[in-house]
Amino acid sequence: MPVYLRFGPDDLLRCRFAVSPVFETHEAIRTLRRTERHGYHRPWLRRLGDAAAGLDLEPLWLFIPSAGPSYTPDFLGGPPRAGYTSVADGLAQLRATDPALAHAEMTLSFSTIPGAAESPLGRRLLDDPAAAVALLADVTERAWHVLVEPFWPRLHDLLEADIDYRARQLASAGLGELFALLHNRLSFEDGLLTVRTKNDYFYERDLAGDGLLLMPSAFAWPDVVTGFQPPWQPTVIYPARGIGALWSEPAPETAQALTRLLGAGRAAVLAALGEPASTSALARRLGLAPSSVSAHLSVLRAAGLLTSRRERHRVLYERTPLGAALAAGG
Repeated sequence: MPVYLRFGPDDLLRCRFAVSPVFETHEAIRTLRRTERHGYHRPWLRRLGDAAAGLDLEPLWLFIPSAGPSYTPDFLGGPPRAGYTSVADGLAQLRATDPALAHAEMTLSFSTIPGAAESPLGRRLLDDPAAAVALLADVTERAWHVLVEPFWPRLHDLLEADIDYRARQLASAGLGELFALLHNRLSFEDGLLTVRTKNDYFYERDLAGDGLLLMPSAFAWPDVVTGFQPPWQPTVIYPARGIGALWSEPAPETAQALTRLLGAGRAAVLAALGEPASTSALARRLGLAPSSVSAHLSVLRAAGLLTSRRERHRVLYERTPLGAALAAGG
């Protein structure tokens, strides 16, 4: 069923992008059970090993069933107030949820999940929504540490690179075209954004000057997610560009050949540039000093393997066709 988001003149000026570690944590949890999402994330699942099995996720599983359309309470992954919100700030926002709002959203969620409200855990959460908020925040924090935090530099770089790319699309194509490029279930015409979701409920909202928040997600593919209701800012979550290469590593023989040709540091930098990245992002990802990464980037760029461009306050580096072919062993 579609979700309709109606724009007024002010809303077009209040569209923004953001990244939410807490929302990514919940999407990672959802991905554990939804096998249709596993294709791109099998390397991540293998790296988790038995760590995920040691998590007690039952309070969150109640709101994230393994199959079928359902409404997940908005407060669990509430839209961030800033373009980038740290996980600490996101968890603080979750823990500060008004119990009355939590009760209302949990009730709505249970109305879409047969049997959830009548279960012992469901009744306990509804009977004490303040304790429910604290419990759900604690479970989310534990899940963050196991499922997302070890991989966050890589995930954050992917999400940041997507926002940079979308900003260029916005500048060249305009907002209407941007929506269609984000996902094939989005369309924009005459001030109305239509989001075709898998849920079986109809929802329409006049943005009324609140604008729209757009959030890329590494784990949402193939879905597009929306439906945030007041008091939350209207939000659309879409699959980030480049997830196909998110977990990829060069073949051992390619990595060895690159190391012999370029040296270990330069080979690692070239291999890490599957998406455009800044010096600091590469340093975080590779565990190298920014000064060392900067020196490697300068040499690779001088050799014609990389190009650079300024994007707001950062300089982003990306492979040239020659650099991409070399990194792939072509």
